[in-house]
Amino acid sequence: MIDEALRAILVCPQDRGELLLVGDECLYNPRLRRAYRIDAGVPVLLIDEAVDVTDDAEHQRLLAAAQR
Repeated sequence: MIDEALRAILVCPQDRGELLLVGDECLYNPRLRRAYRIDAGVPVLLIDEAVDVTDDAEHQRLLAAAQR
């Protein structure tokens, strides 16, 4: 799990906006629909390694999971 103090300062490297924490799965930018993976508790905030979320159902799943 990502430390709450660290999470509070993390932003999307592309638009500098807030990221949603989706469990231990990823950090998600719902504005750009980009997911950044978390490897062994370390967020990988590299634009080239982000995953574009084009599927509406997956976008909704990530939003719902972030609110739990």
